[in-house]
Amino acid sequence: MVVLGRIGAASGVRGELRVHPLADDPPGWARLPHWWLGRESEAPDLWQQTRLIKCSVRHGLLLARLEGVPDRTAAEALRGVLVGVPRAELPPTAKDEYYWADLIGLEAINLREQSLGRVVGLIDTPANTVLRVSDGESDERLLPFVGAVVLEVDLVAGRLQVDWEADW
Repeated sequence: MVVLGRIGAASGVRGELRVHPLADDPPGWARLPHWWLGRESEAPDLWQQTRLIKCSVRHGLLLARLEGVPDRTAAEALRGVLVGVPRAELPPTAKDEYYWADLIGLEAINLREQSLGRVVGLIDTPANTVLRVSDGESDERLLPFVGAVVLEVDLVAGRLQVDWEADW
């Protein structure tokens, strides 16, 4: 399950939901016929599929109507619930484009063949996306996800080739 966002406050009285995006391309989510709803503590196979009725982007948030959410009370009950979709149902990416979920867990290897750790998260900044790379102990590095730093992404091998020194 790829988490796309988290449901926030209700909007209006007809069951519209404000959804805070946690992944890229929120307008593309409107083309998905279904969303899956679940809580962080639940296994993905327990998430519930629901039909997306309407979705638009306003001020960086999504406003969505879902089947089975008829009014404000039902929408308020979903606050904090995660919105996701099975990875297999996402459209294919273009060359040199990746879903964030596909980058999590990749090992970052520098040009000296030193492991810097694994990608544990991403941060979206106005300038560019930043990879959070952790060695599993105390060190966490923030690497810009730009072509000058990330030289190669090999999803099959589970690694990133990066131009970044271990002592930076």
